[in-house]
Amino acid sequence: MISLAHAQAAAAPAAPGFADFLPLIIIFVLFWFMLIRPQMKRAKDQKKMLSELAKGDEVVTASGQVGKVSKIGEQYVSLEIADGVVTHVQKQAIQTLLPKGTIKTL
Repeated sequence: MISLAHAQAAAAPAAPGFADFLPLIIIFVLFWFMLIRPQMKRAKDQKKMLSELAKGDEVVTASGQVGKVSKIGEQYVSLEIADGVVTHVQKQAIQTLLPKGTIKTL
């Protein structure tokens, strides 16, 4: 006897709909709000801080060096890290702007 299951036609595959892509859309939205957007905000704040840098500001470099800005160039900044000791660092290496008087309290 031949089984009737073999004689049936195969079901046509369903066309992909919006519900099939919904998990991908949700993952992208979460990725945007949790990773991409905060990183863009930090980069914007860093760029603004570097553009507003002025002589006499107290800063911390990416390497952890603390100093007072004595001269600002296009690409480099001169930092006074001790009395009479001046180092030159790249402008992008400045990580944090400290409140005035912080160096004296260290």
